[in-house]
This record gives sequence, C-alpha cells and structure tokens, in this order.
Amino acid sequence: MERVLLVRYAEIHLKGLNRPFFERLLVDRIKQALAPLAARVEREQGRIFVYGIGEEQLAESMDKLCRVFGIHSISPACCVEKDWEAIRNAAVSEAKPFADANAHLTFKCFARRSDKRFPMTSEQLCRELGHELLEAYPNLAVDVHQPELKITVEIRQQNAFVYTNEIPGAGGMPVGSNGKAMLLISGGIDSPVAGYMIAKRGVLLDAVHFYSYPYTSERARDKVIELTKLVSRYAGTINLYLVPFTDIQLTIYDKCPSTETTVLMRRLMMKIAERIAKDTGSLALITGESIGQVASQTIESLCVTDDAVSMPVFRPLIGFDKEEIIEKAQRIGTFETSILPYEDCCTVFVPKHPVTKPKVDRLRESEALVDFEPMIEEAIGKTEKMIIR
Repeated sequence: MERVLLVRYAEIHLKGLNRPFFERLLVDRIKQALAPLAARVEREQGRIFVYGIGEEQLAESMDKLCRVFGIHSISPACCVEKDWEAIRNAAVSEAKPFADANAHLTFKCFARRSDKRFPMTSEQLCRELGHELLEAYPNLAVDVHQPELKITVEIRQQNAFVYTNEIPGAGGMPVGSNGKAMLLISGGIDSPVAGYMIAKRGVLLDAVHFYSYPYTSERARDKVIELTKLVSRYAGTINLYLVPFTDIQLTIYDKCPSTETTVLMRRLMMKIAERIAKDTGSLALITGESIGQVASQTIESLCVTDDAVSMPVFRPLIGFDKEEIIEKAQRIGTFETSILPYEDCCTVFVPKHPVTKPKVDRLRESEALVDFEPMIEEAIGKTEKMIIR
C-alpha cells in the first residue's frame, strides 16, 4: 500500500472547454507548493494525486496544500490495486487506529466507481466492506445517518483509493488564472485580507507599500514585509514595491488645505501605484477600503480617490464591517502581525477634522496647487523592489 494525497477541486469543473487549462495551472501550483518535498503530481479525471509523500512529511504537505487556491478538499489515502482483497485489507488497516482508540464507534462505508468495469457495484462494495469491518472490530456499529467514522473507496482508472478523512482546502481558483493586480498594502488589518480575497479568485498579486521615514520606523517597514510573506503563503510569489513617500506627504501637509490632506495623500498614492502597475503588467489596483470605516472611505471620498486613476480599483471588503474583517484576518494568520504597534504613513499627519464629503473638482484644484509630477517621478525612481516568497 502506498500513501497518496487525493486532491479535489470544485469550481474548475464548471469551466467547460477551458477546464484543462485550469487543471494544468492547479497542478503547477501544487508542484510549486510542494517543491522542497520532491512529490510527484498526476491528474486524472476530476482528481489530482500527489505521490511520494512519506508519513513524516504528511503534516507539512497538508499544511501547504490547504493554502493552495483552487483546491476544494484533500484526503490522505491508501493507494492499492483494483482487487477486492487489496481494498478490504486497506479498509481494515485504515479503520484500525479509530477502532483501537474507541470502545464504541459508529461507521459507514462509501464507494465511488469512475471505472465501471470493476466487477462489484458501489452498493456491493459498501455492503461487503461493512461486513469485513464488523468482523475485524466487534466494537464498531453501522450508522448510516450520522456515522462517527466514514470509510470511502474510490475505484479509479488505474488504482483504488481508500481513505477516512476529507480536509477542506482554500477553495477559489488557481492563482494566475485571472490576470494580475497591484495591492496597496499598509501595515493594517484590512489590506492583507483584501489581497487574500482577490488572490483567491485566481489573480496574481504584486504589492506596493508607501513609507515615510523617519516618521515611520524600520520596524513598520519590516512589519509590511512580514505581512506580504503571510499573504504569499496563499498567493504565491509577490513582487513588493517599497515607495518613499515622505517628501510628497510633507508637501501636501505644508501646501494644501489641512482638511483635505488624507484624501490628497490617497490620490497621490493611487497615481504612483497605477504607474508601477502599468509598468509591471497589472490590470487593476486593490485596496482594503470599506464604506464608512474612516473619513477617507466615505462614498464621496472613494469617488475622489478613484478620480485620480484610470485603472479599475477592486475593493473586496467594501461591504464588510470591522469585525468581519478581523475574523478573516485571524483565519488567514495576518491579524497578530497587523496589530503590532508600528505606525504606517497613513497614520502620520492625520488632520483633526478631515473632510468627509469631498468634491472631485475641489480636490483637483487643491492638488493643482503643487506640481507633484517631479516628486512622483523621484519617488518611483527610488522605489525598492523585493521578491517575497
């Protein structure tokens, strides 16, 4: 018997004639996730199989695969020949740890036959396996409604697979199947979650971060790098662009109306992010904004921000409240890093009474008070690129 990871996908099944493209891309993402383990990945009729994973590598492999977008669920399975005796022995072996650990345990057998040439029907397989398990372990009892243990046999084209567990995956679509977008990542809770949600739809991520040294510390910069690494566990390799924003921010503070500084800062960030995005092949920008969370996220403020760019802006958190965002951040493992007490440039020079209903024409006029173009060019020229894996 060989230990195999049986990988299922869901949404890819709906892709019609394009389905092979998505399947191949998912196989590539699985290979990338498991690259250090030298696993063998094969695709067969609605399933992907991972061979060559030893028992000592099982937990690490499962952890990596559960973060690969496009995977619906995973089962560690025994791979055996399509022979009744081999299947029976595998089922008895798989049930043994559960039977040994419980004085009384209910179970149910399930069978799926993609190879209809196999001489036993699914019903016969379940019935005979149930009989064998009851013979082997007298402390087991059948419960067809709410069994504590589920033992499944899949009869595929080449082999049979026996397993007792189905572990949920990340879902979504394989990263890279739906283009590339640029994430504006801060050191806060929201933007990493926004990046995760867009990557889950198959979008390859780049990221841009604006820092205002010395008003923000090196620890704040390191915090953003760590957050990007945490997102990359799901999204794959991310190119992170670190943009010096101090001069622009100080100029806005000195030369522009104080109530408008936050919105003007957002407009300049969007302009710079768009230029980097266009130069690097991204088709849209991503932010972690949600309506009404802060003054710069009212509908009026968002309209003024969007006016600064021609590129689409994706805001996957737009209708979420803060508790919902925090719950997602905790689930994907970014929350504890996000709440570290290091300020980012969005919290520097916050006006006491920020405008909440800005007008596009008015903000254009305020922005025109200064020729920001040379500063934008200088900031882009000094931008540092990091490859985050």
